[in-house]
Amino acid sequence: MDRLRIDKWLWSARFYKTRTLAAEEIGKGRVDVNGQEAKAAREVKVGDTVAVRRDSLTRTVVVKGLSGMRGPAPVAQQLYEETPESLKAREDAAQQRRFAREPASFIEHGRPTKRGRRELDEAQRGWGDRWSASVDDET
Repeated sequence: MDRLRIDKWLWSARFYKTRTLAAEEIGKGRVDVNGQEAKAAREVKVGDTVAVRRDSLTRTVVVKGLSGMRGPAPVAQQLYEETPESLKAREDAAQQRRFAREPASFIEHGRPTKRGRRELDEAQRGWGDRWSASVDDET
């Protein structure tokens, strides 16, 4: 076997859990082969460069082997070699996530306390049953 469909290779190399998912991602334009946008039927061979975009991060790998069967993870990792630039980008992204602020710290106001709820209710009582901002004429 000297050539294999890209969707089948991505599945066997464990980039995606199913061939259907691989084909969908290829259809969305998130996979490039040798710098060109791929289609699911595109064939790859040993030595091709495959770029997979996922979660705002692009993994670039060089195809080292072909397999039509999905095997264990250690075997799947032997089918490709990640480029040094891609490894560095992944490490930088992991470092950024590690030092990023806690998402919950951005929340300034959470659920109101009982006291806050009473203040909100008191403020709304003055609005009455008016459904618009216009002033009613009482003549």
